[in-house]
Amino acid sequence: MKIKIFCDIADLNLIKRFNKKKIVKGFTTNPSLMRKAGAKDYKLYSKQILKVCRKKPVSLEVFADDNNSMIKQGVTINTWGKNVYVKVPVVNSKNQFTGKVIKKLNDQNIKLNITAVYTAKQTQKILKQINKKTKVIISIFAGRAGDVGKDPVPEFLKSIKMAKRFKNVEILWASVREPYNFIQAKQLGCHIITIPPSIIDKIQKFGKSFNQLTTETVKAFLIDSRKSKFRI
Repeated sequence: MKIKIFCDIADLNLIKRFNKKKIVKGFTTNPSLMRKAGAKDYKLYSKQILKVCRKKPVSLEVFADDNNSMIKQGVTINTWGKNVYVKVPVVNSKNQFTGKVIKKLNDQNIKLNITAVYTAKQTQKILKQINKKTKVIISIFAGRAGDVGKDPVPEFLKSIKMAKRFKNVEILWASVREPYNFIQAKQLGCHIITIPPSIIDKIQKFGKSFNQLTTETVKAFLIDSRKSKFRI
């Protein structure tokens, strides 16, 4: 099965560079990445991104914390471009499920990227709120789960199985930690993986043999020992 690579970034210069890469099929952002990139005006900065990325999907996140405000922001963000996916967290900061937001926006045929998902139960709740027509991405945060000792793989397997009933739903592997996550996501049957630029660069260099890796590693150690002028 083919898997699409989205670039997880908000830096305009990097977006311009990675938008030219055939391997990159779309972009995801979030308020944290926007802030890191120096964005001051959310709408203006988002439109600058969309000016660069005219044909590839771009996920832009709401940042309100109550249902009505999320819906209002989602409707507005959707008007910024035909390639926009409105990113909505699966819960708000009070851990309240945003099902009403998801259903309301989905009913208006607004493409969604449901983010901060960790479990198949959350996936199930999302699927109960949506139609079988409007495109929906469900972003499951593998890396962050692994960071606290949780195995995300069973959650992906169950989520992917449930999503098969919906031709309009794609499961996305989020919070990548290493290039090998691309192989894992592909083997599981994920539709999309969103990856930071530095790891996309590494994925493009896949193909070295174990013998090459061994030789390169030994040479690197040797060079450093000589630079340090070690003696025994």
